Amino acid sequence: MSNQRTSVCQIHELCEGEMQQFSVAGREILLIYDGGEIRAMAAHCAHYGAPLAKGILHQGRVVCPWHNACYSAASGKQLEPPGRKDLVQYPVSIDSNTVYVELPSSEEEHVTPPMVEMTVETASEQADQMATQQKTFVIVGGGAAGNAAAEMLRQLDFRGRVVMLSAEQTLPYDRTKLSKAFLQSDQVGSADLLRSPDFYQKHGIEVKTAAPVTKLDVKSKQITYGENDTLGYDALLLATGGKVKELPIPGSELENVFTLRKVEDAQEILKTAQKSQRAVIVGAGFIGMEVAASLVQQGLEVTVVFPNEVPFETVLGANVGNMFLQMHQSHGVKFNPKERVKAINGRNKVESVELNSGETLPADMVVVGIGVEPATDFIEQLALDGNDHSIPVNQYLQAAPGVYAAGDIAQFPHFITGQPVRIEHWRLAMQHGQIAACNMMGQNIPFKAVPFFWTGQFDLKLRYVGHAEKWDDIAIQGSLEEQSFLAFYAQADQVMAVAGVGRDRDIAAISELMRLGKMPTISQIKQHEMDWPAQLKKV
Repeated sequence: MSNQRTSVCQIHELCEGEMQQFSVAGREILLIYDGGEIRAMAAHCAHYGAPLAKGILHQGRVVCPWHNACYSAASGKQLEPPGRKDLVQYPVSIDSNTVYVELPSSEEEHVTPPMVEMTVETASEQADQMATQQKTFVIVGGGAAGNAAAEMLRQLDFRGRVVMLSAEQTLPYDRTKLSKAFLQSDQVGSADLLRSPDFYQKHGIEVKTAAPVTKLDVKSKQITYGENDTLGYDALLLATGGKVKELPIPGSELENVFTLRKVEDAQEILKTAQKSQRAVIVGAGFIGMEVAASLVQQGLEVTVVFPNEVPFETVLGANVGNMFLQMHQSHGVKFNPKERVKAINGRNKVESVELNSGETLPADMVVVGIGVEPATDFIEQLALDGNDHSIPVNQYLQAAPGVYAAGDIAQFPHFITGQPVRIEHWRLAMQHGQIAACNMMGQNIPFKAVPFFWTGQFDLKLRYVGHAEKWDDIAIQGSLEEQSFLAFYAQADQVMAVAGVGRDRDIAAISELMRLGKMPTISQIKQHEMDWPAQLKKV
């Protein structure tokens, strides 16, 4: 069927440098007026469907207001994750000052980026070539970083062998949902896969599940995995992610004591929650607090035990942490601050939790969320950090010749200071994977992306851009009570990170200012409330 030509608006309704969403013929489209040209494309982000018109347009980049996926305003191509598809474009024409678009019969908004397709003919051609000349790129880890790297290799027209070795039982999936939507479901579901099995087959990505790597021989370029199988490589990406820290206390082995990292963990937690009344959460980090919010919404009595005075004190500061505390309390979550768990008691399964203070909390289930550590136990021939056993890499994410690391296990140069940092963010892992893949292909692209993460607890959505492990100044603009604010974390007058609630468009603008190195100092910010989209337009 031919495209349907439909009028959208008059030219004078559009403003240069702006984007607007319109309802046309029963569907939503985004008009972008930039650089004197009008373009039309899908109106929603390919990640979770955010309305892109509420985001930021700057220098040909469209930034999603929710999770900072970025797209080209000219082509709709995805420039930054976490979205994994490009935006569909619609042909535009102008007649008598009226803007028309041509809508296809298909209502699909997003398309997979062009990638090498490993058809039968392609495989046959490769078999006819000298096998010794076909390169093998191996990715150890089936999470966000590993999957992003595999896809990027095929986008870059790599036609060699791509093998992903995953210790997990399933194909790569959206881990961010496990502590939120997954635990709030009425039924125990399966993992939300990033791609279908057919996708990996179509693009010649060999995903070997339940295949933990047990040995890495850097000198001979060989991996040992699974049941003592071996695999040689020409280039290697290590992206094994984190392994959960467990409580080294009596009773931690009892039934109904959980950690949350894999989909199987979430499935067991939800099954148990559906037949439980009381849960104790150990730890008030993002996983612990998200699980607490989810289990309260499942009707459980929830108590959080943690060693600080307020949640997120070391990450977001006491004021923002106290806002989270009060919000959770308003939904019925109980807290035992400045406490640690001494023992978990029960015959075969959990019955109570004993605290250092001597208090005992009755419990049907316990979820331990005290952080993760790099899963690098199998690595012997690379120099690991002496404190957390992460893998130090250079600006190209390279750990050794032909060996790269990405995601939770990589210790890489901070985007502002150049000092080594390790950051456990889903979106950052995807960014790592993409850049590592480019460099495996010999492109030598330095990693300079600005970190970004989000959390959702009850109706509150917090966005955090940048990275500040310490700060000497905090400025908060807006209202914590009304849950609409920006919190700026600075070191030596330089803003290192910004957290925001109810200010999504501002955070998107700030992320672009950080990327461009044009962020105002905290002294300037304190002088007056800034219009952040307007501040970005000045750049």
